[in-house]
Amino acid sequence: MSVDTKRVEAAVLEILSAIGEDPDRDGLLDTPRRVAAMYEELFSGLHDEPSRHLTVTFAADHDEMVMVRDIPFASLCEHHLVPFIGRAHVAYIPGADGRITGLSKLARLVDGYARRLQVQERMTTQIADAIETVLDPRGVLVVVEAEHLCMSMRGVKKPGSLTITSAVRGLFRSDSATRAEAMQFVHGR
Repeated sequence: MSVDTKRVEAAVLEILSAIGEDPDRDGLLDTPRRVAAMYEELFSGLHDEPSRHLTVTFAADHDEMVMVRDIPFASLCEHHLVPFIGRAHVAYIPGADGRITGLSKLARLVDGYARRLQVQERMTTQIADAIETVLDPRGVLVVVEAEHLCMSMRGVKKPGSLTITSAVRGLFRSDSATRAEAMQFVHGR
């Protein structure tokens, strides 16, 4: 199933009328089509299984941490349909077989879960769970930092506030030194 762009266009026309706008005014004539095309892109993760990206692995005989830091993402809050934008930091320690996945696969994983109606807490957990399930690593650590525009531009109106969530598995949870090393990398030290 994909996004029904014709229904989205009709809904946007209705919203424009409902807020008192004139959908026939020059600047809004093509807005319903543009919004429908945008939603098709922004919600592409809804009809995908992001963990599929992790099935590509390579023999590397690696037994130390692998981290991709500062993976940018944008998602839409399922409570207000307003964006939250931020960065994800994803780390894992390969399993006993020493196999690794491609670095871009971790970024694709983040995008896959971000491109759906989401809450940051669930997205963080989904990323960690997918890595743990598919790669069977000895440890997983995911830290997500984001600004939620539902807090920045409405409600409490606190622009610049960051929400930070984490999901910690395996050695990152049980070994405080390993977790501390990863957090130093997350903070760029």
